[in-house]
Amino acid sequence: MEQMTLFDDRKLTAPLASRLRPDSLEYFVGQEHLLGKGKMLRQLIERDQISSMIFWGPPGVGKTTLASIIAGQTKADFINFSAVTSGIKEIKEVMNQAENSRRMGIRTVLFVDEIHRFNKAQQDAFLPFVEKGSIILIGATTENPSFEVNAALLSRCRVFVLKALEEKDLVKLLNNALVHPSGFGNQNVQITPEQVQAIAAFANGDARTALNTLEMAVTNGEISAQGITITNEGLAQCISKKSLLYDKNGEEHYNLISALHKSMRNSDPDAAIYWMMRMLEGGENPLYIARRLIRFASEDVGMADSHALQVAVAAYQACHFLGMPECDVHLTHAVTYLSLAPKSNALYMACEACKKDVRELRAEPVPLQIRNAPTQLMKELQYGKGYEYAHDTEEKLTHMQCMPKSLSDREYYHPTTQGEEKKAKERLEAIQEWKRGR
Repeated sequence: MEQMTLFDDRKLTAPLASRLRPDSLEYFVGQEHLLGKGKMLRQLIERDQISSMIFWGPPGVGKTTLASIIAGQTKADFINFSAVTSGIKEIKEVMNQAENSRRMGIRTVLFVDEIHRFNKAQQDAFLPFVEKGSIILIGATTENPSFEVNAALLSRCRVFVLKALEEKDLVKLLNNALVHPSGFGNQNVQITPEQVQAIAAFANGDARTALNTLEMAVTNGEISAQGITITNEGLAQCISKKSLLYDKNGEEHYNLISALHKSMRNSDPDAAIYWMMRMLEGGENPLYIARRLIRFASEDVGMADSHALQVAVAAYQACHFLGMPECDVHLTHAVTYLSLAPKSNALYMACEACKKDVRELRAEPVPLQIRNAPTQLMKELQYGKGYEYAHDTEEKLTHMQCMPKSLSDREYYHPTTQGEEKKAKERLEAIQEWKRGR
C-alpha cells in the first residue's frame, strides 16, 4: 500500500476528471431518471439499502462515480475491483475476506469495473457469495449485460441503465470545473460560453471526454498576466475530430447497422446516409457495410428492382478497389439507391418459409421424372421416365410435377405489386392459370 506524505502533490497532478469526482449525490450531474428526488436509486443510496446491481451505460456517464458515492455513504467495507487486472485467484481472496467480514456482521460492497471483461468462470466465482449475502456486487459495464453477464448472476442483480449526458449537463459540469478550487478556480481562465458549448457538443455525452478536452484547451491556452485565455484556434485543435462511440465488436455496432438497415427499409435516404457515415467515421470496415447492402438488396428490394443487387455488388467491388476514404461516396450511392428503390420482401419470405419446411419435414426423394439418368442402370430404375422438355412446347410450359408429392400444394413465393415485381406477379399468375387449365 502506498503511503501519503506531506509533500504528496498527486491530487494536483491527477487528471481533471479525477480531481472533480463528486463524493455525494448533491454534486452528481445527470441521470435524473435514476437520481432525481424520490427516484429509486437515490432512495436506495440515501437509505443505505443497496442490493447487488449492474450499472450499464456508455463511457463517461458516472458509473464509477456512483460506486464511489456509495462507498462514501454505505456502512460497509468497500472494495474496488478491476476486471482488467484481476483473475480467479484474486476473486477468491476477496471473497474469503468478505465471508470473514460477514461472520462478524460487516457487509462488503464489491465494485467490479468493466465486469463484461470477466469470463464465465470468473463471473461464476461471485455467484455463491452473492447468493448468501457475503457481498453486495456492483458491476459497471458498457456492454449489454443480457449478453455479457451470466444469466444466473444477472438474475440476482438489479440493472440500472445510465444514459449519455445531455449537453446542458456537460455545460454545467464544465462551468463548475472552471470555478472549483480543485479545477481551474485559481487560474482565471478566460473562456466564452460558446467555447464551453462547443466542448460539450464535442464530448458526445461523455463527461470524462468533456473534462479532458477542457483540460487540454487550458493547457494550450495563451498565458498572460491576467490569466489564461482559450482561443478559438487553440480549441479547434483540441476538438478537430469527434470521438464517436463505436465498438466494432460491441452492442453499438449492431445498433448502428440496424439503424442503417431499417432506415433504408423505410425509404429514408437521409437517415440511412447518416447511420452509414457514423459507422465509417467510427472505423467500420467499408466492406462489412457493403456486404450488408448486398443482403438488403435481395431481402428488402428483391424482384421489385433486381438492379438493386447489381448496384450493391458494384459498391462492394468499388470499396474493394479503392478502400477508405474514397469509397464512401460509392457506399452513399448504393445506400441512396436502395433507400429509394421499391420494396418487396417476397424473396425473403419465400426463403424463410421453404427453409422451415426443409428443416422440419422429412427429406422427400426427388421425383423420378426429374432425376438424371446418366447410366443404363438408372434408366432401368426409371430415372427420368415421364420427363417433359419445356422447350418442346409452344408455351415453353408443361404440366409435369417438380415438387415431391407430399409438398405439391406448397407455394413459397408470393410476389407483390411493387415496382418491377408486378410483372413477375402477372407472369406467375398466368403460369398458374395455364397449369390449372389442363
